[in-house]
Amino acid sequence: MAKYVMTHPLIAQAEHVLRQVYLPRIVSCLEELSPEQVWWRANAASNSVGNLVLHLTGNVRQWIVCGLGGAPDVRQRDREFSERGPLSRRILVCRLRKTVEEACGVLGKLTPEDLARVHTIQKFRVTGMEATFHVAEHFSHHAGQIILLTKMLTGRDLKFTQLPGEKRRKSRNLPAW
Repeated sequence: MAKYVMTHPLIAQAEHVLRQVYLPRIVSCLEELSPEQVWWRANAASNSVGNLVLHLTGNVRQWIVCGLGGAPDVRQRDREFSERGPLSRRILVCRLRKTVEEACGVLGKLTPEDLARVHTIQKFRVTGMEATFHVAEHFSHHAGQIILLTKMLTGRDLKFTQLPGEKRRKSRNLPAW
């Protein structure tokens, strides 16, 4: 039982950052961008916002839905980066939302034994805890890239953060971090 007390907060935090922090921010970014901006690349070595969304969808599905949840792994990672559009923003949002919801469903069912068990995901041998942490960290990393690209392409402050002492922002239903 002590193990559960230590792992439950990690799972709750992973679900929180996926579903309530970064997913809404990514969706908001996609809504700010034109279809051309979604697929814009700074250069051949860079990814577009669309590619990053496809990559996050593939990563979350492979590591959580398949790796921890047991669904078949059919990921084609290279296609996430080679796509040039014109997948619509609606399709990108629907795919990412669906995957995050499936992943949160898997996370909510994990037992302490599942979190301690070693899984082979993408040829890595990781515990369920390590896989969960990897996904949350990876998601936040690429969400930051999407936010930066959106700011660069639109020239606007997206108002995702709030300093201590500032009035709470009412314009977005997002946590102030």
